[in-house]
Amino acid sequence: MEKRSVMVLTAIFTAALLMPAVLNAQDQPQPGMSCPVDHDKLADILKKSVKPGGGPSNGGLDNNEWAAVVNRQGIVCAVAYSGGKVDDQWLGSRAIAAEKANTANAFSLKDKAMATANLYAGAQPGGFLFGAALGNPPFPEALYAGSPDSFGTASDPMMGKPIGGTIVFGGGLALYDGNGITGALGVSGDSSCADHNVAWRVRHQLGLDRVPAGVSPNMKDAIIYDIGPDGKSPSGFGHPKCNGKEDQIAVDLGAGVSGNVVR
Repeated sequence: MEKRSVMVLTAIFTAALLMPAVLNAQDQPQPGMSCPVDHDKLADILKKSVKPGGGPSNGGLDNNEWAAVVNRQGIVCAVAYSGGKVDDQWLGSRAIAAEKANTANAFSLKDKAMATANLYAGAQPGGFLFGAALGNPPFPEALYAGSPDSFGTASDPMMGKPIGGTIVFGGGLALYDGNGITGALGVSGDSSCADHNVAWRVRHQLGLDRVPAGVSPNMKDAIIYDIGPDGKSPSGFGHPKCNGKEDQIAVDLGAGVSGNVVR
């Protein structure tokens, strides 16, 4: 009996010693992890896609922005910001960008893209996706792990982790190369309408906008501004307008559809 107790205690002690190493290994980015874009390219294109970085206006507040990319497995593989330092953009938007990327990846298929903006109307009370925003809750321990000094860098602590989260407003787009879906991009830091415009610009510059189809047939996963005064979306995939010129810019970009006609 004593021999058995000693063996049990030895096994418990050994497991306790190994556990920190296992947890630490889980916190590290996975070696050889696939990613449709690396940090430096994402950061460079993001800066060129926002007004504070010398890029065009996107409507809204024209803030600096966060961007995050997940691969097809939903693992965060790139995080960047457009400002000169980490607090030049809304700090809370780092997590939202990653969750937008997770959402666009999770709700898009090889043959049909679904922007986070396309989920808004259906996720409202009475909509066919009501409750979706509460699905796939984010993982706070991964979102806020590590030192804030490394947030938005090539060694961001979110790297190599599934973040989760479901966001049902503009700023998340699936990424497509010539072979199909490769993951998704999330952008946050301004109005949701401006975030969609920035994401559209970034995706195009990445060359990952070969979208096969979407809920807006010709415009594919464009944002659809068709919510009327009664709060109804004729298409079922509409998004409300924001307070600036985001909707006009989206139409000019080919990133949005204004009015009741879904193209």
